[in-house]
Amino acid sequence: MQPNEFLQTEEAIIAALKTVYDPEIPVNIYDLGLIYSVDVDDEKNVRIDMTFTAPNCPAADFIIEDVRMKTEAIDGVRSVQVNMVFEPEWNRDMMTEEAKLELGML
Repeated sequence: MQPNEFLQTEEAIIAALKTVYDPEIPVNIYDLGLIYSVDVDDEKNVRIDMTFTAPNCPAADFIIEDVRMKTEAIDGVRSVQVNMVFEPEWNRDMMTEEAKLELGML
């Protein structure tokens, strides 16, 4: 995969992740800081490490499936593996300024 093609795929994945929302929070999961890493290999297999604001999130299965489906829908993506991680533990400092503003934290 060419470097430009890699960047286009990564940008498309991030754009897709910005359309995934926790039903209880009016900010997308990317801006909330719930996506820890997005790795794309040469065959366009994608690995996403993510977390939740709380380990017992009632919408976890729904959100993981939404992440997987929206990422798989990107042209050229071969496979998607979504890994739940809880280290480091999520905190409000991981949110973007836009998310903090949207949630009235600024």
